[in-house]
Amino acid sequence: MSGGDYLRPLIQVGPARPKGALPVAGGWGWFTHVEVLARGRVPQVRRVADFDAQALERFVESRPDIGSLSMDRPRVMGILNATPDSFSDGGLHAAAADAIAAGQAMRAAGVDLLDVGGESTRPGAETVDPEEEIRRTVPIIEGLIEAGEGGLVSIDTRKSAVAEAAVAAGAGLVNDVSGFTYDPALARFCADADLPVCVMHAQGDPATMQQNPAYDDVLLDVFDFLQGQITRLEAEGIPRARIIADPGIGFGKTLEHNLTLLARLSLFHGLGVPILLGASRKRFIGTIGNEPQADARAPGSIGVALAGLAHGIQMFRVHDVPQTVQAIALWRAAMAGRQV
Repeated sequence: MSGGDYLRPLIQVGPARPKGALPVAGGWGWFTHVEVLARGRVPQVRRVADFDAQALERFVESRPDIGSLSMDRPRVMGILNATPDSFSDGGLHAAAADAIAAGQAMRAAGVDLLDVGGESTRPGAETVDPEEEIRRTVPIIEGLIEAGEGGLVSIDTRKSAVAEAAVAAGAGLVNDVSGFTYDPALARFCADADLPVCVMHAQGDPATMQQNPAYDDVLLDVFDFLQGQITRLEAEGIPRARIIADPGIGFGKTLEHNLTLLARLSLFHGLGVPILLGASRKRFIGTIGNEPQADARAPGSIGVALAGLAHGIQMFRVHDVPQTVQAIALWRAAMAGRQV
């Protein structure tokens, strides 16, 4: 294939696999055909037999563990927003005790990791001073660690000072919605601390990102950005084995952009890292599902998550943890024909 081609495995799930089918990222999906995409050209579908093994290697190879979490089954990241102005749950967990209690309830419901954030990234949100962000998040992280029960805690921040304070408090992963474009010092800190990271795509910052976002080709533009940032993070000393990628649903994207990404999510397995999907309660779910209340969008959010499972997505960042954990368990059992 030419250098301008992008390959997307057409993933299937089920108890029977035809001869020659290849596994996807060591997980639950498999594929026999590949969609070949290119800018300005109609997509083509080809058999895996048409490609040499090296061209498909990144799709097939198992993903390394992230922290203590294996990537061979779906993982749920629970959202703990310690902010007064988040779009869905602003103020709900602003008090540390409330956030810690909510985190313990998520752990009891089967969450795999908790993502603590002190700066709203809703459309139109303003930047928060690092000291205020630290004041909001560090007591929660300390409380979650002291509460025990294990489990990875992530800090959702764009700022190195916040990450340093959060890691000192016990956080073990940095989730940067700016894709490590906001603070040049953050990647170096994560490299020196041997931390796993999540790199997300966003067009613009939260204050401006929904002001007429535009792309040449949203799917390929987002892929190129993430591929470029992963390469940059590797150069900073963060190995690919410690990187998660997030296409950034809702961050500088219209409803149509979001749906274009969701329809071809399996393209991102070509990055060779686990993929995180964070679509929970987003505006497009309310628009399509006719639900203006963000905290009533669990059914639509779960619908998007299950669509992501069919693409082999490994991690889901969600508000509604018990419902999502239950839905994933039933989806896996129904697709496998047995309890897994």
